[in-house]
Amino acid sequence: MTAAELAQSAESDAAPPAGLSLALKALWLCKAGRWDASHDLCEEVPEPAGAWIHAYLHREEGDLGNAAYWYHRAGKAMPSAQVTLDEEWGQIAAALSGS
Repeated sequence: MTAAELAQSAESDAAPPAGLSLALKALWLCKAGRWDASHDLCEEVPEPAGAWIHAYLHREEGDLGNAAYWYHRAGKAMPSAQVTLDEEWGQIAAALSGS
């Protein structure tokens, strides 16, 4: 499943598609507006992917100190303020889906 397909599913479907990895399911939940469920699930995703999703979620929440900690654990730099949350979500989804 591509990043675009994942986003489209999260915006239109009631549940994530069957067979998604934990990481993609966490991203799906996030895009679907289910932050708490995404946060809970990303804690089960192995690092560095789980840490990257965790970082994104805390950036989305506005907790930049916590986000910085998780970006560090993921081996990623925190995006600049010019990178929108939608752009970053797409980057993460593309990287983790291989699309």
